[in-house]
Amino acid sequence: MLVSEVPTIYESAIPSRIEYLKRIGLRLYQGDCLNENLFDREFIDLIVTSPPYNVGIEYNSNNDELSYQNYLDFSRKWLKNCYQWSNTQARLLLNIPLDKNKGGNKSVGADITIIAQEVGWKYHSTIVWNEGNISRRTAWGSWLSASAPFVIAPVELIVVLYKDQWKKTNGTKKSDVTRDEFMQWTNGLWTFNGESKKRIGHPAPFPQELPYRSIKLFSYINDLVFDPFCGSGTTLIQAFKNSRRVVGVEIDAKYCELARNRILQEIGTIDFVKKNE
Repeated sequence: MLVSEVPTIYESAIPSRIEYLKRIGLRLYQGDCLNENLFDREFIDLIVTSPPYNVGIEYNSNNDELSYQNYLDFSRKWLKNCYQWSNTQARLLLNIPLDKNKGGNKSVGADITIIAQEVGWKYHSTIVWNEGNISRRTAWGSWLSASAPFVIAPVELIVVLYKDQWKKTNGTKKSDVTRDEFMQWTNGLWTFNGESKKRIGHPAPFPQELPYRSIKLFSYINDLVFDPFCGSGTTLIQAFKNSRRVVGVEIDAKYCELARNRILQEIGTIDFVKKNE
């Protein structure tokens, strides 16, 4: 079945939420989001993702120590593909670093945001995620001196972009965000902890709160959510639990199995396809 054929089923038409969730679909693909032919066109309503940061994390199938220019080229390719796979009112919630100091200071957040716009995405806003990660306070530069002090911000960015039109006029028009959630989350400073690598078994896991907020604030019930770097499957789990259809892509077989097992444990159903065969 093509991704565009994932069925649209309204909640009122089925007898129970569990049955509804099973029928609308959760699909995990083992494949490479750099492959422009991975999917047919324009099926995505919302993308929530965090690409590799290129900081030397030991993934199994991904080189996380590219030259900076190669990393930007990599970013351009997958951002362009996701743009092509998205419908005209699609949104992109892009979790990326503010900056990078390993191998020289780089304005990663600004550079990737510019590239996203160059391939067609339109900029809407930026959410600052305050992780409160004090462990990053390890490099001070010139200690107690103006000679060469080093400034570290323990935050990451969630850049909010869209394809052609910001206002959503398609979909079910059914929102499930509460009044308190809406008032809190439309403040562009989000404060919550990151996720434990050891607990999840992945070198760079998403905290559940990030896709949870992103999905409820920026999509309708039954929208199709997409994560091209789904890793341990957190975006897929949160989308499915909140009555969205969801498709994820992960290049690494080990992490596909990790995501599959987490999803089966928390939800009990999954459609798994190897797209690279």
